[in-house]
Amino acid sequence: MISQTPAGDDSRLEWFKSSYSDSSNSNECVEVAATTDAVLVRDSKHAQGPRLAFASGAWADFTSYASEN
Repeated sequence: MISQTPAGDDSRLEWFKSSYSDSSNSNECVEVAATTDAVLVRDSKHAQGPRLAFASGAWADFTSYASEN
């Protein structure tokens, strides 16, 4: 995981909700956005709050592991 999110204009990020989010409550989900350097993860209830930034390779490893378990 990288400690700082990439610099730039956040308004250009395209956020996607997790396909496993509870559709009955649209406020409880994880969202991700990809940049050229990282994959960002945030809580949709706190869109302006803290975000995790993962190097692309680390995110690919995580999603592969999560889909198998």
